[in-house]
Amino acid sequence: MTMALSDPEFDYVRRLVYEGSSIVLEPSKHYLVETRLIQVAREIGLQTVSDLIARMRTTRTEGLQNKVVEAMTTNETSFFRDIHPFEALKTEVLPKLIEARKATQTINIWSAACSTGQEAYTIGMVLREHFPACSSWKIRILCTDLSQEVIAKAKEGRFSQLEVNRGMPAALLVKYFKRDGLTYLVSDELRKLVDFRELNLAKTWTGIPTMDIVFLRNVLIYFDVETKKRILAQVRSTLRADGVMLLGGAETTINLDDAFLRVPVGKASCYRMKA
Repeated sequence: MTMALSDPEFDYVRRLVYEGSSIVLEPSKHYLVETRLIQVAREIGLQTVSDLIARMRTTRTEGLQNKVVEAMTTNETSFFRDIHPFEALKTEVLPKLIEARKATQTINIWSAACSTGQEAYTIGMVLREHFPACSSWKIRILCTDLSQEVIAKAKEGRFSQLEVNRGMPAALLVKYFKRDGLTYLVSDELRKLVDFRELNLAKTWTGIPTMDIVFLRNVLIYFDVETKKRILAQVRSTLRADGVMLLGGAETTINLDDAFLRVPVGKASCYRMKA
């Protein structure tokens, strides 16, 4: 039997997660925190969440704290999630950028909260399916996430039947994945487009090249206002003048960063920097 998470314990975890990731855990997340922490507790041989928090209070080991912070991050994703951004990518964003980059034949794309990799591999499929003339271009899809565990899974490129059933057209599954027992492995053709690394969006970034497209979808909603402003300012310093940022359907730059202008492309939330 597990003991319920007390309010002081919840506050301790909330502070820890905010310090480690700038993610804000609202009181309504009490049950979610308890559910995820009991999994962490059992992984390290403890019986209750209280035992886990007691261990954290006394040992203060960075590895355990990081494990708890990572457990609190939301990794909801799927192939072609909310199809509209990928339609915008196909019909307007990439055609315009390809025309503008003819001289250099180089495009940098960033999946800034890539989770287990479905978004990045979807971008790769859009490129290969609809822009075969760019197969000789230098195209890089940088994929970053806070969690070491999900980055490792994304890099492996191995997906379950359930994962490929969520949003993946059958024809693309056959073309870009290889069956391996009960799982599917992404093809080398897609794998060579992507580069994975750990990155905490809420911290100061280093080593991020200038980007043509930034996918920053469904992640700003987890941060407080000041953190959102800081992240958007860093995106602005990373994005080329004619580049495009894509946010989630429930996200906006309004009252956060007035340097961005929303440019409707179908139902996608696309943003460019104001001239």
